[in-house]
Amino acid sequence: MLKRLLVAAACVIVTSGAIAQSYPSKPVRIVVGFPPGGGTDVVARVISQKLTEWWGQAVTVENRAGATGTIGADVVAKSSPDGYTLIMGHVNSTGIAPNLFPKLPYDPIKDFAAVAYVGYVPNVLAVHPSINVKSVKELVTLLKAQPGKFNYASSGNGSTQHLAGEMFKQLTGTSIVHVPYKGSGDAIKDLLAGVVAMNFDTMPPVMPHIQAGKLRGLAISTPRRLPQLPDVPTFLEEGITGFDVSNWYGVMAPGGTPRDIVLKLNADINKAMQVPEVRARLEGVGTQLHEQSAAEFEAYMKAEVAKYAKLIKDTGVKIE
Repeated sequence: MLKRLLVAAACVIVTSGAIAQSYPSKPVRIVVGFPPGGGTDVVARVISQKLTEWWGQAVTVENRAGATGTIGADVVAKSSPDGYTLIMGHVNSTGIAPNLFPKLPYDPIKDFAAVAYVGYVPNVLAVHPSINVKSVKELVTLLKAQPGKFNYASSGNGSTQHLAGEMFKQLTGTSIVHVPYKGSGDAIKDLLAGVVAMNFDTMPPVMPHIQAGKLRGLAISTPRRLPQLPDVPTFLEEGITGFDVSNWYGVMAPGGTPRDIVLKLNADINKAMQVPEVRARLEGVGTQLHEQSAAEFEAYMKAEVAKYAKLIKDTGVKIE
């Protein structure tokens, strides 16, 4: 019996290694749970182009948008675990949605294999110039003096912008009215018009308006200032500790995908992110790149689920 078990185990190891060596032998698709043109879509397409070049197999991007990325995530969760269907994972579908939707059709950890973390896009606190403040400290003083008078925009209920606003309120003891929109485009439009006072949006939508002086950037959620916005201090510099809400991207596969394939994907994606033109394009849309092993990414995913579970419970955020 022992001999048969050892032979069977050896066959599994040999088979797994052979699969990894021949992978990929046909086209690979990367599902994106958001519309074309957004940050998640751009990141997926930049990486897919480099992998196509290296592998000699087409790596295509398929947009399955809807329900804050959960529709696309569900498609991949139910796909064959063979490495040929991947998803450009996002904080919404992995960390936030599982804590907001009571009947999510997938488990964010058990139904996925963590492959490779790509990076994150920081949130920027931007205010309309009519708000007479030049720093976060001045803003907090104003908000405390007039609780409930000012509002902030977000790209929708349960979005990272929404949760960033609620975390800011919690950390500063202030009261601001949340105004949800159907996307960042509409939110920024009303912020520029002064319909709303402030926003906690990601870099790409607000950066050009801050640079043009149409909005005032008060703080950014990175450990250090960024060269794209050198005059915008970090939240930590402004005395706000623990502000940690940002969009992150990472490639994931269906749960049960062979480990050798996961490790090959991790190595090739990390290698792609070191290519100068790839880095330039990803950093150009505000992505802060950070290489991780598959195991490190899995641990990060679990930590994100736990972090947002606590934040959502503490702030009482609900889908309206």
